[in-house]
Amino acid sequence: MFLQRIGNKGIGLGTILERAAARHPANLVALDHDLDIAPGLGRRVTVAELADLVDDFASRLAAAGVRFGERVVLHKGDGFDIPLLAFAIARAGGVPVLLSPQLDGASVAELLRRATPAHLLTDQTKLEQELPDTVHEYATSVLLATGHHPDATALADLAGTARVAPVALPADHPALVTHTSGTTGLPKLAVHTGRTLEARYRPQAGAVALVRRRETVAMHVSFVHSRVISAIAISLYRGFPLLVLKDSAPRHTADLFARLRPGILEAHPNSFMEWEELADDPRAPLAQVKYFSSTFDAIHPRTVHRLLHASRRRAPLFVQLYGQSETGPVVASAFTRRQTADANGRRVGIPFPGMTDVRVVSRDGRPVTPDNPGFIDVRSGGRAVAFLDEPERYAKQLTADGWWRMGDVGYRDRLGRLYLLDREVDVIDGFGSTLTAEDTLLAKLPELTEVIIVRGPQGRPVPVVCTRQDRPLDRAAWQAAAAGLPDMAEPVQWRVEDLPQTATTKIKRLELGRLLAG
Repeated sequence: MFLQRIGNKGIGLGTILERAAARHPANLVALDHDLDIAPGLGRRVTVAELADLVDDFASRLAAAGVRFGERVVLHKGDGFDIPLLAFAIARAGGVPVLLSPQLDGASVAELLRRATPAHLLTDQTKLEQELPDTVHEYATSVLLATGHHPDATALADLAGTARVAPVALPADHPALVTHTSGTTGLPKLAVHTGRTLEARYRPQAGAVALVRRRETVAMHVSFVHSRVISAIAISLYRGFPLLVLKDSAPRHTADLFARLRPGILEAHPNSFMEWEELADDPRAPLAQVKYFSSTFDAIHPRTVHRLLHASRRRAPLFVQLYGQSETGPVVASAFTRRQTADANGRRVGIPFPGMTDVRVVSRDGRPVTPDNPGFIDVRSGGRAVAFLDEPERYAKQLTADGWWRMGDVGYRDRLGRLYLLDREVDVIDGFGSTLTAEDTLLAKLPELTEVIIVRGPQGRPVPVVCTRQDRPLDRAAWQAAAAGLPDMAEPVQWRVEDLPQTATTKIKRLELGRLLAG
């Protein structure tokens, strides 16, 4: 039976590292970058040192005027100090509002306006070079995590402030605000409570509890995503060493993995696609990986196949979680080496018993089938409780009987497994599933690193392709691979770095379609 409310006391963001340090103080966190707020700590840091850093900055924030329940919009240069500062804000009693470093200044200003009243915590570079002057009008105060500015309070000037006790927010009080992926426009600001964050943490922690051996966890997850909170907590509570990557470039990643030999990898689907070439590295950087974990989106079968076969561990698993920023993970599936490169990659799994549920509703009154997919609705104790300043958009995704509409279309098979076929806004009439077609093309054409099928002029499907080292596409091989698929326009070749992407490396399909039309 689905439990809409899970009894818990909330995750307690401000004391996550303190509690982890109480259990495993000498456990190590390795970074591939220096912390902007504490470059002197180096790139191998103990959990106890990180807990002390959070305590230090919580005291500075309190001295700067952050009070119980006040929002603090955090927008700074990319790095692991983003979640550390979020923990510090929470420890001071504030509510962190995390905005991606990749957002443009105008978008940040608008999201700050929606969050008012709120402090703005940024850095000197962002404030001087990217953010418009309107942020000073919207913000209660402007605080600088690094650097100085005459119109802002620099936290560096508050070093040595007397430490303060952590402030605990009630379990149902807003505890964290993150933005949605923004694949269809300006992101929404999703409000999470301590209770909803705990509900997201529990099923994943239960799965990791089955891991008996102490493993090094390598993580490349957007630092402003709610997923990073549970990933840190799950790893450090168990005493697993943590390797945090800001840079996902394959050569850089291979160098780190060859040296540190992680046993668990956590990343977004597009990062795993980048890392396919690690399977060919003679140093075997993936040899010790026992568990691969991909968050929130279906992943291409070719990627799963290549990575699992690069592991030299007995019976490695690839765990796929499906959900969204608003809900947390809702369903899960696991793949083994027995799955072939052309397996059905649209199967995203089954709900977490007692914690999440899913249904598929007809769009047109006809039965839901693979050829006539329906709306995917879910229930989850981890669902965000509101969209900040946009109650009507939140209410629009809630059905009359209390289910949350994901914006995706799919179907369930006789075993209850969910299949994701497309985003609702990306459906191309008469074509079928664009994601299934992309899986087929990637399985047949190993030279492709990405293929995205979008609606082009007059509604005709246009495939946008990227190749390894940007080599010219083999048109004969393409024609052979696409022969069994619905009619498409000729492929358009782009560099992968030119594709419009979100903070979690999702391709902004609607924006890509507009760019093609222009």
